Amino acid sequence: MAKGAMPVLVGVGQSMSQWDGKKGAEGAPSPLSLAHDASEAALKDAGIPATEIDALTFVRIFEDSVKGAPHPHGHNTNLPGTLARDLGATPGKLIYSDVGGQSPQALANEMANRIHDGEFDVALVAGSEANRASKGARRNDVEIDWADSSDLDYEDRGLGGQMISRNEIKHGLIAPAFFYALFENAIAAREGRTRSGQREAMAKLFQPFTEVAANNPYAQFPVEHSVEFLKTPSPENYEFSDPFLKWHIAQDAVNQGAAILIMSEEKADALGVSRDKRVYLHGGGEASDDLISERPQLDGSWAMQQAISQALSQAGKTSGGMSHFDLYSCFPCAVFSSTQALNIDPFTDERPLTLTGGLPFFGGPGNNYSMHGLASMAETLRSDPGTFGLVLANGGWMTKEAVGVWSTTRPDLYKPVAPSVKPTEQVDIDPAPVSGKVETYTVVHGKKGPQHGVIFGRTDDGKRFIAVAAPEAMERLRDEKSPVGETINVETSDEVNTFRFA
Repeated sequence: MAKGAMPVLVGVGQSMSQWDGKKGAEGAPSPLSLAHDASEAALKDAGIPATEIDALTFVRIFEDSVKGAPHPHGHNTNLPGTLARDLGATPGKLIYSDVGGQSPQALANEMANRIHDGEFDVALVAGSEANRASKGARRNDVEIDWADSSDLDYEDRGLGGQMISRNEIKHGLIAPAFFYALFENAIAAREGRTRSGQREAMAKLFQPFTEVAANNPYAQFPVEHSVEFLKTPSPENYEFSDPFLKWHIAQDAVNQGAAILIMSEEKADALGVSRDKRVYLHGGGEASDDLISERPQLDGSWAMQQAISQALSQAGKTSGGMSHFDLYSCFPCAVFSSTQALNIDPFTDERPLTLTGGLPFFGGPGNNYSMHGLASMAETLRSDPGTFGLVLANGGWMTKEAVGVWSTTRPDLYKPVAPSVKPTEQVDIDPAPVSGKVETYTVVHGKKGPQHGVIFGRTDDGKRFIAVAAPEAMERLRDEKSPVGETINVETSDEVNTFRFA
């Protein structure tokens, strides 16, 4: 191991299963089996044995990402250790990541840095989700067993920082779609779009994603959809949290795994790794934002802007120099925000914005989606040597961002990715306002229709507040015309603000 080594990505692998329990337990996947299959594929792609791995990282799965969450099929208490065991690897370092969809690219950045520092020679970064199997087994009363463990020591990075406040929870903001809907309606207001106008924009953005997914052998939902289908409420595309319909949202009912191998160039030479397999990290960027209620900007992402700018600057490139993108697409606003940061028009730019098909159509395997983006990027760059591609990985509600600029072209030297950037500006919160104006909003739907409306508002002195809709205010929130900018009156009881239109 030599300090100053050039890190290079040399192997990628993916796995997918459509198993859903309808035909019994045979062939049921688990998070471990899916990660194992993807890791074996990455090792085969690189042409090296598992015994060469000296660092192994496993991206945190759903069941371990929420405090106190149940493990209905038994608990694998050491996923990194059991993966190493099943691969026949004996790494000196095992890591179980913290929570967030930024993890795959952030871990790629970290492993590249640590290889450059001479700490490791060969690092495997893997992850998976088997929510489809879990849901199917429970739905069909099929017994599957994921319980497992290993005596190998590993570094458990835990749940990470708090991404939601008591104030947000008290007002019913408890699910990703609710937070992202606030971003989406802020973007719609900025662009002057009506409710149906935003749905049409979202549909036009995502329709090409469905085409990519339809042709991806690892996609969980490989079906091409029309703009008409994507923008229109229907039993197959029901309302969830305005303006989102079902197919505007990341789908987590997936069985998917992915893995990448990064090593020092000297080790790649010693192991005879083919040069046409090598993909280099030219620039990386990371940033994390505050609680959503404290952010000055709601019609975009400060963290995305910072991480993208940092990665492009380090690579000595502009967005115009990127031939390929895989932009995180859990919701349309995440793509609108990243294209805004990249200064590209998502409707007219001819470069595809996804290589997989995106989280609603390829599938959203929890924290591990962008590992598939990285694997797809490496394969794309190998087939288009000399070009550059950018992967954006997103965690929380545009809370944690990690970006990588990649190419088969070898850089003259490796520039270590800098530590994550954090914001310096926050919005003051008014816990008990009397009046103000609507800044953004959403209406949450249940099986029987609209059931809960919530807004972010601003007082006359610029402070932000959260409020839920009184029954008579719900109808206005559902109007075609956006309520953003309208005056409201607020009453407070038991730390909950309730608003009515003035």
